[in-house]
Amino acid sequence: MTKKSTKVIYWISTSLLALFILPGIFFINSPMAQEGMTHMQIPQWLGTTVGIGQFIGGLILIIPKLPIRLKEWGYTAIGIVYISAFIGHIYLDGIGRDAITAAILFTVLLISYITYHKIYGYQRHVTV
Repeated sequence: MTKKSTKVIYWISTSLLALFILPGIFFINSPMAQEGMTHMQIPQWLGTTVGIGQFIGGLILIIPKLPIRLKEWGYTAIGIVYISAFIGHIYLDGIGRDAITAAILFTVLLISYITYHKIYGYQRHVTV
């Protein structure tokens, strides 16, 4: 795979994540979000905190040339959200649309992460 095609895959996968994550901040207290949190047995304060954190993580992923450590934490945080969503949906509802959506989004996140490191990561590591 060429560096150009790797960059295209990186930006497509990262843009898809951003398009899914970033608008969520506007619906964080919507009735649909409230209903989802109640169904998943998540306290309101935790749902709001995770929503804000996910928005910040989405910004970190989409802004180019941030420090690699910050990008790593952004990928980690969003990965934990998707893994937790997958486990929660499986536990409460079994394999269904929501669990599959979480798994697909986690896969897109992995594609973004792997291609990020193929392009930028390894030459920017700083050893202490």
